[in-house]
Amino acid sequence: MKTTANIFTFSRFTSAVLAIASIFSLAGFTWPFFFVGDELPQTQMFFWLAVAASFVVVVLQISHQHLDAKSVALLGVLSALIAALRPLGAGAVGIEPMWFILILSARVFGASFGFLLGMISMFVSALLTGGMGPWLGYQLFAAAWIGLLAGSLPKKIRGPQEIAMLIVYGIVAAQIFGILMDLQFWPWALGSSTQLSYIPNGDISENISRFITFHFATSMAWDIPRAIFTSVLIAISGKAVLSALRRTHTRAAFLAPVVFTEHVK
Repeated sequence: MKTTANIFTFSRFTSAVLAIASIFSLAGFTWPFFFVGDELPQTQMFFWLAVAASFVVVVLQISHQHLDAKSVALLGVLSALIAALRPLGAGAVGIEPMWFILILSARVFGASFGFLLGMISMFVSALLTGGMGPWLGYQLFAAAWIGLLAGSLPKKIRGPQEIAMLIVYGIVAAQIFGILMDLQFWPWALGSSTQLSYIPNGDISENISRFITFHFATSMAWDIPRAIFTSVLIAISGKAVLSALRRTHTRAAFLAPVVFTEHVK
């Protein structure tokens, strides 16, 4: 008797849906650099279309048994844990303990699981804290992409090198989240009369330069503590948490159908 390897993967169709959703969300993040027109677009439309498509991905993953009952239960438990951890650092200058659990879980269970975990946990957190607003779509995809990338890191690296890799990724992810969140409000944040303001129909290089300056001037007080806090948590508890998640992975035998083979005497 043997079991197949446990792999969380998207089917071709759900991968296509995810790709379409990501294109919509990417357009929602980057439109200031490419938009040409007199009236600023309603970017929330991009994100809620993308969010709807992404929840279709969740339904398809379950209905086509790419996520079995045990996988859905684990996804729910981890999403609830991350959602509960997030308010602990609310308003505390980037001290957000949720990210290390998301990164470590995605590392063990894979890229597609990390994407779903990031999106669902951020949505549940918004429900718990009353954080529903036009920014939520940005947060959902920022967390989902961080989970997706964490699950895509090289699998063969283990031991101290793995922890070091995850620490570096935690630092990078903290900066990615800060940049993506700044993109949501920069066009409206400063009006039109400052040296850092968004220039409608302006030159791409000029707007990129202004945004970079705006980001470093306003967000480093959040991004640096987020990076330090996440990397410290990974350094201190990463080995133990990874070990616990991998034991869960093995003992539950997620998505591993039992296959009987004939003995040859």
